[in-house]
Amino acid sequence: MGKRTKVAASPIGEHLEARSSSPTWETLRDWLRGKIRELMQGLLEEEVTEFLGRARYERRAAVDACGYRNGYGKPRKLTTSMGTIEVRRPRVRGVEERFESRILPLFARRTREVSELLPELYLHGLAEGDFDLALRGLLGEEAALSARTVARLKERWQAEWEAWRTQRLDDRAVVYLWVDGVYVKAGLERERAALLVAIAALSDGRKVVVAVVPGYRESVESWSEVLRDLRERGMNAPRLVIGDGHLGIWGALRNVWPEADEQRCWNHKVLNVLEQLPRHQQAVAKPMLGAIAYAPTRAEAERKGKEFEAWCHRHGYGKAAQTLGRDWERMVTFYRYPKEHWRHLRTTNVIESPFAALRLRTDAAKRFKKVERATAVIWKMLMVAQKRFRRLNAPELLAKVHAGVRYEDGIEVTQEEVAA
Repeated sequence: MGKRTKVAASPIGEHLEARSSSPTWETLRDWLRGKIRELMQGLLEEEVTEFLGRARYERRAAVDACGYRNGYGKPRKLTTSMGTIEVRRPRVRGVEERFESRILPLFARRTREVSELLPELYLHGLAEGDFDLALRGLLGEEAALSARTVARLKERWQAEWEAWRTQRLDDRAVVYLWVDGVYVKAGLERERAALLVAIAALSDGRKVVVAVVPGYRESVESWSEVLRDLRERGMNAPRLVIGDGHLGIWGALRNVWPEADEQRCWNHKVLNVLEQLPRHQQAVAKPMLGAIAYAPTRAEAERKGKEFEAWCHRHGYGKAAQTLGRDWERMVTFYRYPKEHWRHLRTTNVIESPFAALRLRTDAAKRFKKVERATAVIWKMLMVAQKRFRRLNAPELLAKVHAGVRYEDGIEVTQEEVAA
């Protein structure tokens, strides 16, 4: 029998072997998750090395010997935005100071990004019962989320909301304040409760939520409590408050910050006027009302307003004319502020826009036995929405408004003009 000769490895065979261990489009997700698991496990090992001051099999001098590795804890599933991976946390013995991992806290089961994903899903209309299925699809089959986990999240959100509502506001220079309310019906409550919400524009152009408080309807007393609480937490009086005409906010302002200017929402005013007209005339009246609200000067707005009232009287719609003229001074306050800010000040859209998504969820708030639970969930969704709030136009002008600079028809009034 002849002697066997060793055949050199074929370059083609090596290439095929390398390809078999490389990811394809179909296996890319699992391959990436494997790499993340390897990286995570390696980082945990590096933490232990740094903590003990020596590598895994490196021995210190006997006099310095202190602490040693003692295997691993049970495998743990960690849900990340790239999927769910399984890691084993190294254990350390013989040390006075307890080893605490910085990258994998003892009881962590999901990264912060995944935890923040939950209110995002809720905000965009995902029902509570669908969380589990959605997370499985996004993050892998191991990412199941139990009903108890969702309940714990709500409890945590309530604790966060209660801490948030006591935060000091001294460091925030508030210029404008938008206010509105949304009604929720909780299971054990006899009457619907109004959640009183306030969003502030700061002198740097940012918009931030400053109040989410359950109140008894939208009464003067309820809004007074909200404003007093903001004042006691250090918030300054806003220059201008924008709200709906039916709110008790106006009486509350006189109680707490009588120096603040008042602006009624034009969207609500237009709807109120249109309700006084027959349906076939609403299409004719709506552009006329829009021309009033968007007139370039107060004088022009008043001229167009009189034209609309005359049109109403000619056609026998006196109630519509009266509705437009009612509370007129509060409708045109925005002309005393920078023209660049008018689009933000004419309406309560700043607060209505995030509520447009929230209102889809509030009908389901009856799932909650207590209004406080519904409040905490809605607050969390507002915190998610706040990340996408756009700064006001011309933010550099907010500091001037905060300082008391005067404007007429949107144009800054100079010192000479004031003196004259």
